Amino acid sequence: MIHIENISGSAPEFSGSRRGFLKGMLGAGAFVLSVRWTPEQVFAASASGNAKAAEAMGRAVWHPSVYLAVDTDGTAYVVAHRSEMGNGVRTSLPRIVADELDADWARVKVVQATGDEKYGDQDTDGSHSVVSFFVPLREAGATARLMLIRAAAKHWYVPEAECSTELHTVVHKVSGKKLGYGELAAAAAKQDVPKKEDLKLKPRSEWRYIGKDSAGYDLKDLCTGKGVFGQDTQTGGMLYASVLHPPVLGSTVKSVDDKAALAVHGVKQTATIDTFKPPVLFQALGGVAVLADSTWAAMQGRKNLKVEWEESAHRVFNSGPYRKQLQETARKPGKVVREVGNVDAAFAQGGKIIEAEYYAPLLAHASMEPPAALAVYRDGKVEAWAATQSPVGARDAIAAAVGVKKEDVTVNVTLLGGAFGRKSFPDYAVEAAVLSKKTGRPVKVVWSREDDIKFDTYHSVSAMYMKAVLAADGKPTAWLQRTVFPPIGSTFNADAVYSDAGELGLGFSDLPFAIPNHRSENGPATAHVRIGWFRSVANIYHAFAIQSFADELAHAAGKDALEYQLELLGADRIVPKTELPKDYENYGQPYDQYPIDTARFRRVLETVAEKSGWGKKKQGNGFGMGLAMHRSFLTYAATVAQVQIDDAGKVRIQRVDTALDAGTVVNPEMARNQFEGAAVMGASIAFYGEITATNGVIDQSNFDTYPVARMNTAPREIHVHIVENDAPPGGIGEPGLPAIAPAICNAIFAATGKRIRELPLTKAGLA
Repeated sequence: MIHIENISGSAPEFSGSRRGFLKGMLGAGAFVLSVRWTPEQVFAASASGNAKAAEAMGRAVWHPSVYLAVDTDGTAYVVAHRSEMGNGVRTSLPRIVADELDADWARVKVVQATGDEKYGDQDTDGSHSVVSFFVPLREAGATARLMLIRAAAKHWYVPEAECSTELHTVVHKVSGKKLGYGELAAAAAKQDVPKKEDLKLKPRSEWRYIGKDSAGYDLKDLCTGKGVFGQDTQTGGMLYASVLHPPVLGSTVKSVDDKAALAVHGVKQTATIDTFKPPVLFQALGGVAVLADSTWAAMQGRKNLKVEWEESAHRVFNSGPYRKQLQETARKPGKVVREVGNVDAAFAQGGKIIEAEYYAPLLAHASMEPPAALAVYRDGKVEAWAATQSPVGARDAIAAAVGVKKEDVTVNVTLLGGAFGRKSFPDYAVEAAVLSKKTGRPVKVVWSREDDIKFDTYHSVSAMYMKAVLAADGKPTAWLQRTVFPPIGSTFNADAVYSDAGELGLGFSDLPFAIPNHRSENGPATAHVRIGWFRSVANIYHAFAIQSFADELAHAAGKDALEYQLELLGADRIVPKTELPKDYENYGQPYDQYPIDTARFRRVLETVAEKSGWGKKKQGNGFGMGLAMHRSFLTYAATVAQVQIDDAGKVRIQRVDTALDAGTVVNPEMARNQFEGAAVMGASIAFYGEITATNGVIDQSNFDTYPVARMNTAPREIHVHIVENDAPPGGIGEPGLPAIAPAICNAIFAATGKRIRELPLTKAGLA
């Protein structure tokens, strides 16, 4: 445990926070740390808030499920088993439980889960936290509510059917008797857990929290500097580590001269981390770590390292030639992943042929908080604190790296200062654990912004080829599309060059248009960097190509873009599953519950057109409006971007409107937040996003070479419109992103007559 003794006698500030550090430096008091390690559990001072809540939850008298506990004082503890990175899950998921429990939200304490299979899937990615756990969490709350009712009925000797719940209270309306949840907790704990068929979930009309706006559970802490992020974690006696990674993926250390590094004040030692054995998986990249008594000293020491590297096969990676290779592949027939009708026969019949090629480069995540983790290895056990999207994945990777059983690894999850998929890869936590084992000390690994950008798990690059033939009425009778990109699978299988059904199902093999003949093909591509998950994943480049091409066809047909999109969709229908690839994954959800419904596309298109004033403003002469739509993560979204070309010839986004249909939305406030953020992130991708390499070394290193949208390039206005729907919940965090870039590019065409087929816009001198 960590004991904090304040010599001045006043209460110490929260030692792990930036606010606490600054106040402590400025104040007159001093404090010392006395450390007593226990093999079973080691607390980081900066994580003690959640540790205390978890400890209190463990002492509660009643645990009706792994997600919930109620104590005699009436406090309801609800587990957040997914990671909070601005996505709102530490609010939305507990409120689902609280709603079915009829709990008073003011008496709910949220406890962040450690990595453990008992909670189910903890990978906070794919926008499926609510999708996957909406029903299980409702059932957890309903189970507890029924047990409370039965306990009260037994206490009052009345029929169970005569009892009901109000806010944090069981009532017997006939007699007017009431008992609070705290008063009933011990008795409820003696009740048998009800069978699922006995549960009665609340009707939608009685929902107290679901579907209602709510500020984030952590909002106050975030606004007062008390939120605990990966960069905040600390404990007594720890070393800070900065790792010099191999400049080219897969390079190994040939020799190290660390004399100058060790001469830096505060540097204690250096240590080599072995380069991963292919495939990379979740392993550490390898390299040489400098360990010191401060992050600054570690980073300064690292600058003085002299390391000679063995060659890597990935040194052949040069972005220019690699792009040409992808484009040449896209021009050739590929592996057919979906075919409806007879595309070749339709093209042979003739008509107006339209062809276009699109290109989207590698992207870095560049989340606000670079990766950071603290780990303690002691007596064959590891405890880590990390800003991770996948605590179970981190636990397993750490166990494999240090040679212990996964049961002997505990991963505590901090808040994440952004992630976007990067922090599903726990390599930085693995580094901390490996270095702790090597040094016998707690070790905190901190990545710099340069580390973050140069050694990311990148969003894939893609070359796409599109071809259609138009009939006399302007509608396509045949549509051919090809996509070529190094797959995420290459990170888990070094020989993988083709994409799997999961990636191809991200806006490519699930084309919703009512075109009688269409075919989707995939070509091979070799990866030379780590390819990982990125917010909305392959939907980004697939939406860019398909929605840009649809706009091109509308222009070729002489039709309004909105009118043309609706014609492409055809009559409202459910796309038959038989039209889709047999291995279509549908974001992991049953197709009968989440079919592709073109009526929902139509509704978001019509809504965004109305809200944005589509067709009411004269376009051209530097002003344009662009439209794009996309279904991703089971949510339908349509975006209209309005742009103005300034006197310097640069694009300025005047306004972005997005309409979304995500079915049942648990927290509309969070949904709007996510789609507003997606508009800004989408602008960053459209304007600037590009990672390149020279001889295997990434060229970009910080925001001077990898810019993001600032005030003058972010949309001036963002409006989000939620289309209400009682359908099951869809995703929220990722679906707002795919339509942004094509909407902006289509708006640029409307303003200038210039087609954008390549991202970012800096290539065309427009940003």
